[in-house]
Amino acid sequence: MCGRYSLSASPEEVKALFDYIEQPNFPPRYNIAPTQPIALVKHENGGRHFGLARWGLVPSWVKDPASFTLLLNARAETLEEKPSFRAAVRHRRCLIPANGFYEWQRKGAAKQPYWIAPADGHLLAFAGLWETYSHPDGGDIDTAAVITVESNMTVKPVHHRMPAIIAPEHFDDWLSNGTIMARDAIKLLQPADDGLLITTPVSTRVNSVANDDPSLWEREVIPVPPEPVKPPAKPKPQKRVAGGSSRNNGQLDLF
Repeated sequence: MCGRYSLSASPEEVKALFDYIEQPNFPPRYNIAPTQPIALVKHENGGRHFGLARWGLVPSWVKDPASFTLLLNARAETLEEKPSFRAAVRHRRCLIPANGFYEWQRKGAAKQPYWIAPADGHLLAFAGLWETYSHPDGGDIDTAAVITVESNMTVKPVHHRMPAIIAPEHFDDWLSNGTIMARDAIKLLQPADDGLLITTPVSTRVNSVANDDPSLWEREVIPVPPEPVKPPAKPKPQKRVAGGSSRNNGQLDLF
Protein backbone atom coordinates (compact mmCIF):
# COMPACT_ATOMS: atom_id res chain seq x y z
CA MET A 1 0.00 0.00 0.00
CA CYS A 2 0.97 3.65 -0.20
CA GLY A 3 0.84 5.15 3.29
CA ARG A 4 3.15 8.19 3.05
CA TYR A 5 4.23 10.47 0.23
CA SER A 6 5.62 13.93 -0.48
CA LEU A 7 4.67 17.04 -2.41
CA SER A 8 7.52 19.53 -2.09
CA ALA A 9 7.25 21.23 -5.49
CA SER A 10 6.27 24.88 -5.56
CA PRO A 11 2.67 25.88 -6.36
CA GLU A 12 3.90 27.30 -9.66
CA GLU A 13 5.54 24.01 -10.67
CA VAL A 14 2.44 22.01 -9.81
CA LYS A 15 0.14 24.37 -11.71
CA ALA A 16 2.44 24.29 -14.76
CA LEU A 17 2.24 20.50 -15.00
CA PHE A 18 -1.45 19.99 -14.18
CA ASP A 19 -2.77 23.13 -15.88
CA TYR A 20 -5.68 23.83 -13.55
CA ILE A 21 -7.55 27.12 -13.36
CA GLU A 22 -6.81 28.17 -9.78
CA GLN A 23 -3.55 29.55 -8.40
CA PRO A 24 -3.43 28.08 -4.88
CA ASN A 25 -0.61 28.63 -2.43
CA PHE A 26 0.56 25.72 -0.29
CA PRO A 27 3.73 24.83 1.65
CA PRO A 28 6.12 22.00 0.77
CA ARG A 29 5.27 18.70 2.48
CA TYR A 30 7.77 15.88 2.92
CA ASN A 31 5.75 13.40 4.98
CA ILE A 32 2.07 13.47 4.03
CA ALA A 33 0.13 10.98 6.12
CA PRO A 34 -3.39 9.49 6.17
CA THR A 35 -6.27 11.73 7.37
CA GLN A 36 -4.30 14.84 6.43
CA PRO A 37 -5.46 17.21 3.65
CA ILE A 38 -4.01 16.34 0.25
CA ALA A 39 -3.95 18.21 -3.05
CA LEU A 40 -5.81 16.77 -6.00
CA VAL A 41 -6.78 17.73 -9.53
CA LYS A 42 -10.19 16.94 -11.03
CA HIS A 43 -12.17 17.83 -14.14
CA GLU A 44 -15.38 19.77 -13.51
CA ASN A 45 -17.40 22.36 -15.42
CA GLY A 46 -15.31 22.02 -18.55
CA GLY A 47 -11.87 22.44 -17.01
CA ARG A 48 -9.28 21.17 -14.56
CA HIS A 49 -9.55 22.36 -10.99
CA PHE A 50 -7.31 22.19 -7.93
CA GLY A 51 -8.89 20.87 -4.76
CA LEU A 52 -8.18 19.58 -1.28
CA ALA A 53 -9.48 16.37 0.24
CA ARG A 54 -8.87 14.31 3.35
CA TRP A 55 -6.70 11.28 2.62
CA GLY A 56 -8.96 8.35 3.42
CA LEU A 57 -11.97 7.85 1.17
CA VAL A 58 -15.44 7.56 2.72
CA PRO A 59 -18.14 6.38 0.26
CA SER A 60 -21.24 8.54 0.13
CA TRP A 61 -23.45 5.68 1.36
CA VAL A 62 -21.64 5.32 4.70
CA LYS A 63 -23.94 6.28 7.57
CA ASP A 64 -21.37 6.58 10.35
CA PRO A 65 -17.83 7.45 9.19
CA ALA A 66 -16.55 7.03 12.75
CA SER A 67 -17.19 3.29 12.49
CA PHE A 68 -15.92 2.97 8.89
CA THR A 69 -12.30 2.12 8.09
CA LEU A 70 -10.76 4.87 5.99
CA LEU A 71 -9.81 3.65 2.52
CA LEU A 72 -6.32 5.02 1.87
CA ASN A 73 -5.70 2.87 -1.20
CA ALA A 74 -7.84 1.28 -3.89
CA ARG A 75 -6.60 -1.75 -5.84
CA ALA A 76 -6.78 -1.13 -9.58
CA GLU A 77 -7.74 -4.73 -10.26
CA THR A 78 -11.04 -4.55 -8.36
CA LEU A 79 -12.23 -0.96 -8.79
CA GLU A 80 -15.37 -1.90 -10.68
CA GLU A 81 -16.19 -4.77 -8.31
CA LYS A 82 -15.90 -3.08 -4.91
CA PRO A 83 -19.00 -1.09 -3.83
CA SER A 84 -16.72 1.43 -2.11
CA PHE A 85 -15.06 2.44 -5.40
CA ARG A 86 -17.53 1.53 -8.15
CA ALA A 87 -19.24 4.92 -8.37
CA ALA A 88 -16.06 6.94 -7.89
CA VAL A 89 -14.14 5.23 -10.71
CA ARG A 90 -17.01 6.01 -13.06
CA HIS A 91 -17.67 9.61 -12.03
CA ARG A 92 -14.96 10.97 -9.70
CA ARG A 93 -11.48 10.14 -10.93
CA CYS A 94 -8.68 12.53 -9.99
CA LEU A 95 -4.92 13.06 -10.10
CA ILE A 96 -2.83 13.45 -6.95
CA PRO A 97 0.39 15.49 -7.40
CA ALA A 98 3.47 14.03 -5.70
CA ASN A 99 7.26 14.13 -5.74
CA GLY A 100 7.55 10.53 -4.59
CA PHE A 101 6.41 8.09 -1.92
CA TYR A 102 7.71 5.95 0.94
CA GLU A 103 7.57 2.21 1.44
CA TRP A 104 8.93 -0.13 4.09
CA GLN A 105 10.93 -3.33 3.61
CA ARG A 106 11.09 -5.84 6.43
CA LYS A 107 14.61 -6.72 7.58
CA GLY A 108 14.37 -9.30 10.30
CA ALA A 109 12.55 -7.69 13.20
CA ALA A 110 13.09 -4.17 11.76
CA LYS A 111 11.61 -2.30 8.80
CA GLN A 112 13.77 -0.26 6.45
CA PRO A 113 11.97 2.80 4.98
CA TYR A 114 12.66 3.71 1.37
CA TRP A 115 12.13 6.98 -0.46
CA ILE A 116 10.94 6.15 -3.99
CA ALA A 117 11.01 8.97 -6.53
CA PRO A 118 11.88 9.82 -10.15
CA ALA A 119 15.59 9.81 -10.87
CA ASP A 120 15.25 13.19 -12.62
CA GLY A 121 13.32 14.81 -9.74
CA HIS A 122 10.22 15.47 -11.84
CA LEU A 123 6.70 15.55 -10.45
CA LEU A 124 4.43 12.51 -10.49
CA ALA A 125 0.67 12.17 -10.87
CA PHE A 126 -0.89 9.38 -8.82
CA ALA A 127 -4.21 8.06 -10.05
CA GLY A 128 -6.87 8.71 -7.42
CA LEU A 129 -10.56 8.65 -6.60
CA TRP A 130 -12.57 11.15 -4.58
CA GLU A 131 -15.96 11.27 -2.91
CA THR A 132 -17.96 13.93 -1.08
CA TYR A 133 -19.37 12.71 2.21
CA SER A 134 -22.42 14.61 3.44
CA HIS A 135 -22.92 14.31 7.18
CA PRO A 136 -26.56 13.81 8.30
CA ASP A 137 -26.16 16.74 10.70
CA GLY A 138 -24.93 18.98 7.89
CA GLY A 139 -21.57 19.72 6.34
CA ASP A 140 -19.69 18.14 3.45
CA ILE A 141 -16.14 16.83 3.29
CA ASP A 142 -14.20 15.65 0.25
CA THR A 143 -12.21 12.45 0.78
CA ALA A 144 -9.79 10.65 -1.52
CA ALA A 145 -7.84 7.42 -2.05
CA VAL A 146 -4.66 6.57 -4.01
CA ILE A 147 -5.02 3.77 -6.56
CA THR A 148 -2.34 1.07 -6.42
CA VAL A 149 -1.08 -1.55 -8.89
CA GLU A 150 1.43 -4.39 -8.81
CA SER A 151 4.95 -3.04 -8.35
CA ASN A 152 7.42 -2.80 -11.21
CA MET A 153 10.84 -4.46 -10.99
CA THR A 154 12.36 -1.40 -9.31
CA VAL A 155 9.90 -1.27 -6.42
CA LYS A 156 9.14 -5.00 -6.05
CA PRO A 157 12.16 -5.78 -3.81
CA VAL A 158 10.80 -3.20 -1.36
CA HIS A 159 7.03 -3.76 -1.61
CA HIS A 160 4.65 -5.67 -3.87
CA ARG A 161 2.31 -2.69 -4.48
CA MET A 162 2.92 0.86 -5.72
CA PRO A 163 0.80 3.90 -6.66
CA ALA A 164 -0.57 3.92 -10.20
CA ILE A 165 1.22 6.74 -12.04
CA ILE A 166 -0.48 8.56 -14.91
CA ALA A 167 1.74 10.07 -17.61
CA PRO A 168 0.99 13.71 -18.61
CA GLU A 169 -0.15 12.67 -22.08
CA HIS A 170 -2.92 10.63 -20.44
CA PHE A 171 -4.16 13.22 -17.91
CA ASP A 172 -7.23 14.03 -20.00
CA ASP A 173 -8.05 10.36 -20.54
CA TRP A 174 -8.03 9.68 -16.81
CA LEU A 175 -9.86 12.84 -15.75
CA SER A 176 -12.58 12.79 -18.44
CA ASN A 177 -15.21 11.00 -16.38
CA GLY A 178 -18.01 12.04 -18.73
CA THR A 179 -16.47 10.88 -22.01
CA ILE A 180 -14.04 8.09 -21.11
CA MET A 181 -15.74 5.05 -19.60
CA ALA A 182 -14.31 3.48 -16.47
CA ARG A 183 -13.31 0.24 -18.20
CA ASP A 184 -11.18 2.23 -20.66
CA ALA A 185 -9.68 4.53 -18.04
CA ILE A 186 -8.69 1.53 -15.92
CA LYS A 187 -6.45 0.32 -18.76
CA LEU A 188 -4.15 3.24 -17.94
CA LEU A 189 -3.45 1.77 -14.50
CA GLN A 190 -0.22 -0.11 -15.10
CA PRO A 191 3.10 -0.45 -13.22
CA ALA A 192 5.46 2.42 -14.01
CA ASP A 193 8.33 1.85 -16.42
CA ASP A 194 11.29 0.30 -14.61
CA GLY A 195 13.56 3.22 -15.46
CA LEU A 196 11.31 5.92 -13.99
CA LEU A 197 11.99 5.55 -10.26
CA ILE A 198 14.89 4.94 -7.92
CA THR A 199 14.71 3.59 -4.37
CA THR A 200 16.78 5.08 -1.54
CA PRO A 201 16.94 3.66 2.00
CA VAL A 202 16.18 6.41 4.51
CA SER A 203 15.90 7.01 8.23
CA THR A 204 13.08 5.69 10.39
CA ARG A 205 12.39 9.35 11.25
CA VAL A 206 9.76 9.14 8.50
CA ASN A 207 7.76 6.84 10.77
CA SER A 208 6.72 9.85 12.83
CA VAL A 209 4.33 12.32 11.20
CA ALA A 210 5.91 15.05 13.33
CA ASN A 211 9.01 14.87 11.12
CA ASP A 212 8.37 16.81 7.91
CA ASP A 213 11.56 18.16 6.35
CA PRO A 214 13.93 17.48 3.41
CA SER A 215 16.32 15.42 5.54
CA LEU A 216 13.81 12.56 5.36
CA TRP A 217 15.11 11.88 1.85
CA GLU A 218 18.74 11.44 2.95
CA ARG A 219 20.21 7.99 2.53
CA GLU A 220 20.43 5.95 5.73
CA VAL A 221 20.61 2.18 6.06
CA ILE A 222 19.30 0.56 9.20
CA PRO A 223 21.84 -1.94 10.58
CA VAL A 224 20.45 -5.45 10.81
CA PRO A 225 21.44 -7.18 14.07
CA PRO A 226 23.14 -10.55 13.54
CA GLU A 227 21.12 -13.66 14.12
CA PRO A 228 21.79 -15.14 17.60
CA VAL A 229 24.18 -18.09 17.48
CA LYS A 230 22.48 -21.25 18.65
CA PRO A 231 24.56 -23.58 20.83
CA PRO A 232 25.35 -26.92 19.19
CA ALA A 233 22.84 -29.62 19.93
CA LYS A 234 23.93 -32.21 22.46
CA PRO A 235 24.33 -35.69 20.97
CA LYS A 236 21.51 -38.02 21.89
CA PRO A 237 22.52 -41.02 24.00
CA GLN A 238 22.67 -44.26 22.07
CA LYS A 239 19.92 -46.75 22.72
CA ARG A 240 20.86 -50.12 24.13
CA VAL A 241 19.28 -53.41 23.14
CA ALA A 242 18.89 -56.57 25.13
CA GLY A 243 22.18 -58.13 26.08
CA GLY A 244 23.92 -54.77 26.43
CA SER A 245 24.75 -54.41 22.74
CA SER A 246 24.42 -51.06 20.99
CA ARG A 247 22.43 -50.61 17.77
CA ASN A 248 25.43 -48.69 16.52
CA ASN A 249 28.08 -51.38 17.12
CA GLY A 250 28.34 -52.44 13.51
CA GLN A 251 26.26 -55.64 13.94
CA LEU A 252 22.81 -56.28 12.51
CA ASP A 253 19.91 -56.65 14.93
CA LEU A 254 17.14 -59.10 14.20
CA PHE A 255 14.56 -57.41 16.47
